[in-house]
Amino acid sequence: MTARGVFYVHSAPPALSPHIEWAAAGVLGVPVSLEWADQAAAPGTLRAELHWEGRPGTAAGITSALRNWKLVRFEATEDPTPGSDGVRYSFTPSLGVFSGVIGANGDIMVPEDRLRSVMANAAVGKASLEHELERLLGTPWDNELEPFRRAGDGAPVRWLHAAV
Repeated sequence: MTARGVFYVHSAPPALSPHIEWAAAGVLGVPVSLEWADQAAAPGTLRAELHWEGRPGTAAGITSALRNWKLVRFEATEDPTPGSDGVRYSFTPSLGVFSGVIGANGDIMVPEDRLRSVMANAAVGKASLEHELERLLGTPWDNELEPFRRAGDGAPVRWLHAAV
């Protein structure tokens, strides 16, 4: 079974660009050469985008490979396949990793157990319900990444087919 998705590097120092390519190649199982462009939202950094095809779980693998890289902002998405939901992973140095299940219409789908946990924490005063719901929906990550996303509009798109 083949999955498809997109790996967005929203900002990274130029010195990390080959290391990001090697990390993605290690997950995809094929060489990766990204087309890097200046990131207008963070002068001195680069951005790149890669459309990929590979095994289900590839977006999680890319995220896992890069989650400790504190100078990189990125997202990895994976479209749904028979038997698995779509997913989006977002990473920022200040917030860490967000993961969300994506419905067919593109909305974040929040699992029942996560909703129940948030409600329980709000009921005992550990956190406000509104704050916790915003985190479940990935709003802090969207707010931080949106300027980087808009700065990448019109960027070149590349497709990469992984060895499966």
